[in-house]
Amino acid sequence: MKRKRFSKEFKLQVVQEMEAGRDLVELCRQHDIASSLVYRWQREYEANPDLAFSGNGNPATEETKVAQLERKIGQLYVQNEWIKSMNDKLRRVIVEIKKNEK
Repeated sequence: MKRKRFSKEFKLQVVQEMEAGRDLVELCRQHDIASSLVYRWQREYEANPDLAFSGNGNPATEETKVAQLERKIGQLYVQNEWIKSMNDKLRRVIVEIKKNEK
């Protein structure tokens, strides 16, 4: 018998339904899954929501975590630079407005 594979989105949906207070028995019947599976998904999600359900059921490796954090640092750096440039532009506009008021 072949094992079922569930997508990350499906697992997240089930965990969110469980956290919303949905009855476990009803949830398991609707999705045709075992309660132990739901509990395992819930523990994995609670342990690390950002890295939960990565890959083909394989736990995220340290390298994966580092790569994700480096990507996040890059995104934050770009956002920070954009905010700095907008701040500079706004300061120039404010100075110009004050000059014109005098």
